[in-house]
Amino acid sequence: MANLLRILVRLLREKASTTIKIRLFSILKVLFVVSFAISFLILWILYPSSYEETWKGRAYYLFFLWLSSLELSMNWKEIPLKIQEVRSSRLITLFIVSLLPTVYVLAAYFSGLNTLIMEISPKHYGLDWWSRTMPLTVEYLVFTILSLVMAVLAYGIKGLRYFLLPITLIGILGAIYLIDNLYPFGEFTPFQILVPSTAILASNLLALMGYRVDLEGQSYKTPVLRVWSDRGEAAFGIAWPCSGIDSLIIYSVITILFLKDEDFSWRRKAAYFLIGAIITYLINALRIVRIFMLAVEYGATSLEVQRFHNYYGPLYSMLWIIAYQLVIIGVQFLSKRRCRSV
Repeated sequence: MANLLRILVRLLREKASTTIKIRLFSILKVLFVVSFAISFLILWILYPSSYEETWKGRAYYLFFLWLSSLELSMNWKEIPLKIQEVRSSRLITLFIVSLLPTVYVLAAYFSGLNTLIMEISPKHYGLDWWSRTMPLTVEYLVFTILSLVMAVLAYGIKGLRYFLLPITLIGILGAIYLIDNLYPFGEFTPFQILVPSTAILASNLLALMGYRVDLEGQSYKTPVLRVWSDRGEAAFGIAWPCSGIDSLIIYSVITILFLKDEDFSWRRKAAYFLIGAIITYLINALRIVRIFMLAVEYGATSLEVQRFHNYYGPLYSMLWIIAYQLVIIGVQFLSKRRCRSV
């Protein structure tokens, strides 16, 4: 009887231990998302208006969380958990790294780190706009590095591929912001190559809509487009961020990452990529058109122009980029279904 009780107690302990392990491992799987969700929430409390901007704002963090959560929910069983033992140095390291996004946010805000970053950042043409946005740029890059380390610790190299999309998104944005901060007004020539053609396309579209247009000379290294009608006029220099080169870069990387694991031919992948790139380019030209329409209607410095330039314009491009991947999935599904029925 005593032996039977010992066996029963041991079984209960093993069952309790197994239950604890399962719950712990489930927590570890979502720790990646939870860690950044906490730091993003603190940033929202500290800088709520920054989530109302996509260009040099924090609205993209919401896309990061959404894409990461989507990957977890859709591939929960397939995503491997690298940690198998409760007592392991990898587990301790993961917990420490998971705290670092929040630690960085608090240190940047309360220790004067953001102020230091602004002070050592370059001021161009006597303006401090780019130095004021450098702390956000560094924040994006720090979060990119921490997310990479955390994903590798939790899921290993094989599991990292499930989170490459959200990690790459914030990494690209951090790099784009850094380039713009260091080389403003179109000084980064490789990104400025497509700007003249985009400006010409936008001016032609505005002319077709009845506006009078004049693509003048350059302000610094950016072409200047002047648009006017009976309602008013507006003139802006068009640099590569305004022409949507950032959207083309994000589109290219996200679409390539999406297409590389698909099981259809390279010819079809190339066709999908080129069609999407052309539409993305047209959307960028239409974004310029809309900015000038708002500027003529409400004034170049109006809230409507700033809101569209900093939030809605880039948001439309990002929504299109994500929606296009869903379009590809839908087309492939219908194509396979049609082949089966034939």
